[in-house]
Amino acid sequence: MNTNRLLPRFASVSVERALRVMPVTVLTGARQTGKSTLARMHPIGTDRSYFTLDDYGVLEQAQREPDALVARAVQITLDEVQRVPHVLLAIKRLVDENRVAGRFLLTGSANLLLMKEVGETLAGRASYLTLWPMTRREQRGLARPGMWTELVDAPPTAWRDMLLAEPAEAEPWMALARRGGYPVPAHELSDDDDRRLWFEGYAATYLERDIPRLSAIEGITDLRRLMTAACLRVGGLLNQADLARDVHLAPSTVQRYLNLLEVSFQLVRLPSYSVNRTKRLVKSSKLYWGDTGLALHLAGDAHPRGAHLENIVLCDLLAWATTRIERTEILFWRTTKGAEVDFVIETGRRLLPVEVKAAASVHPGDVRHLHTFLDEYSDMAQCGIILYDGEETFWLTDRVLAAPWWRVV
Repeated sequence: MNTNRLLPRFASVSVERALRVMPVTVLTGARQTGKSTLARMHPIGTDRSYFTLDDYGVLEQAQREPDALVARAVQITLDEVQRVPHVLLAIKRLVDENRVAGRFLLTGSANLLLMKEVGETLAGRASYLTLWPMTRREQRGLARPGMWTELVDAPPTAWRDMLLAEPAEAEPWMALARRGGYPVPAHELSDDDDRRLWFEGYAATYLERDIPRLSAIEGITDLRRLMTAACLRVGGLLNQADLARDVHLAPSTVQRYLNLLEVSFQLVRLPSYSVNRTKRLVKSSKLYWGDTGLALHLAGDAHPRGAHLENIVLCDLLAWATTRIERTEILFWRTTKGAEVDFVIETGRRLLPVEVKAAASVHPGDVRHLHTFLDEYSDMAQCGIILYDGEETFWLTDRVLAAPWWRVV
């Protein structure tokens, strides 16, 4: 591994675009995804004054004199802004006085839009972006996620040739699942024991420092137990009542803890696809984790399962979707009769269903649910794709392309 080279990030293009247009750009994501590095080391941050609320002096000024802090320079990068949410009010006042593009770049390790303590969202003044852990291609030095833009934009007849024309290198998905996408374990560490040490330190810091800053927690050990239970359920439907019973916690406590995990970008709740958008809010979601390496560590699981390959694909999809100007949602589909498709990409009036199989070969029977989906939504989805752990890219049926996962992700 090359530990001396700063790997480019796909999100930097979106940050640059937002800074050219909006007075405030907010870059959020889990701790250690590389937000501060992107904000400071990338050319977008070199001409800006940098302040972090992890610095006690800056933190004290933010708490006592937020207006003075945000007026210290013409262009400011303010790191870990979730630590003092009311500083957003001072930023709002300054922006309203002089609406200049690129004035503030804010970073935070929590989703400000989901935090109850945040009363000011800078609506109309800010662009929000999420920096997810590094994609497989970012880890290889390519500033991009998988081939999703190409797949949703191109006609299905071009998919096979397009994927085969793109340089791609196979690798064991289980190794990728174990190292995850946080820059340090994924890029700087090559020994599994070193990675385990890093993940344990990350979990301890998250539980003992980050979480108490977001909310009062009665029992850190209870939250750790819930995190372990959630990681063991990766890829499954989220049933809060069952989860509460298994970890011996009140359902209300489980709901609050899950919300905290989601706010801090650890847990991902994947909504179910429905033409009626309102119904998506009430249907059961599927549970995934923001980083497979951390999920495996917390679960004490040394052997990744097929659900972890799904999780790898989902993280790649999220890293891609968050940068899209056109509204793009990542969902799953499930019927009352048990038909299920792992992922549904919705962009505009187009749907692309994606199935994931951690198998070296696939057969027509593996895509019957994809065909059910395509029959149901034929006006919006022409064809689907199944990703598998093989080498050949071919049309499995007349409407489903089979492709090695590494040719797409």
